[in-house]
Amino acid sequence: MSIKSIGHKQLISQCLSVLPTETFSSPLLNYEYDKLSVDALMKIFVAAQLDKWESYEDMEEKLRANPDFCESINLPSISGSQLSRRINDLPTKYCQELFQRVIHIIQDLTKDYKGIGPVIGILKIVDSTHLKLPPELCDWAFVTKGWNVVKMHTRIKVVSEEIAFPDKIIPSTGNVGDVETGDLIVEEDGTTYLMDRGYPSKKNVQNWVDNGINFVVRINKSIKTVPIEKYDPDHSSVLRDTKIRCSYSDKPLRLVEFEDEEGKLYRLLTSRWDLSAKQIMDLYRYRWMIETFFKWVKQHLKLVKIWSTKPQGMWNQMFLALTAYGLALILQLQMKSKKKLWPFLRLMRTYMYKSYNEFIEELHREKSKTSRGRQKVPIPEKKETKFEGNIAIIKPQKKK
Repeated sequence: MSIKSIGHKQLISQCLSVLPTETFSSPLLNYEYDKLSVDALMKIFVAAQLDKWESYEDMEEKLRANPDFCESINLPSISGSQLSRRINDLPTKYCQELFQRVIHIIQDLTKDYKGIGPVIGILKIVDSTHLKLPPELCDWAFVTKGWNVVKMHTRIKVVSEEIAFPDKIIPSTGNVGDVETGDLIVEEDGTTYLMDRGYPSKKNVQNWVDNGINFVVRINKSIKTVPIEKYDPDHSSVLRDTKIRCSYSDKPLRLVEFEDEEGKLYRLLTSRWDLSAKQIMDLYRYRWMIETFFKWVKQHLKLVKIWSTKPQGMWNQMFLALTAYGLALILQLQMKSKKKLWPFLRLMRTYMYKSYNEFIEELHREKSKTSRGRQKVPIPEKKETKFEGNIAIIKPQKKK
């Protein structure tokens, strides 16, 4: 799917037209709703994530101030309270399906990407993040005193050094451990899975081995291993490279141990025998990409700003927030922009209610050259700071 350019159309309407929401606008699906279709509802909340609308009151004001946008989604008028009720009642399967369709578009756009070089290939990194909820309103999310949270178990697909995107999430209450999602989020697909210590268990690892899944997973110091064959380390940071047996699997696996720059020990269990110990060590360092992803969506899409205190509303927010992330990435890829995703989204926000053509013009604007080349740098003279007026209290500094 690509953007059908209508130059005078607002950027926000043009962007949302990329979303594959045709099924959700059918009369059969919306016979109960005479004003706000499922299609329009999801577009509003994706727009809210893209443009960082802060509250239901903010949504209502933004919609009322932008009749062109409302017309583009066939919305006559809507209140914040109606939006709140509808997002809590919306079946999560619709939001999940929209997310999956967006990811399918990204996968098609990145089908020729080779991942992290020809040897390592495509990576899938698995981890979870939590969203904190108000204890007084969310008993259902109780984990421990003062800690009411939900989790977003996430798998991101790394198709290049620069591009990664979530291709599966599993929402849960905060008391669901990472290990409990290991058989749902790690699937046979020819990629290499990268995971931290929360995911290995006898059941999970044995399942990965039986299904021929490539993985690199960190294990605890307490896990006992029996060496079968030792290999010579190929890097100064690698302490051990060994073929081992352990309680996780009835088949031999490989254990690579290394220390980082601060002397911290890492024990990596892997099914990849074709890589050197150094490559295994370097591969594990890509775990930072999922941490960066979580930080990105929380900071730039304000995922920490919750819309709902109801379970269904929270699950819907997770899927629609990541749909907004996917939509921004689709536009970046389709426009072949050299900007990284955050500067690209920031520019989208600046031009959100301007015409699509104005955004494109600014996106491809060449920076003016202001440099006069290498200049002689003068030695700066020491300047005395002058304090004006008598408002502030100034105490003389002791001379060094």
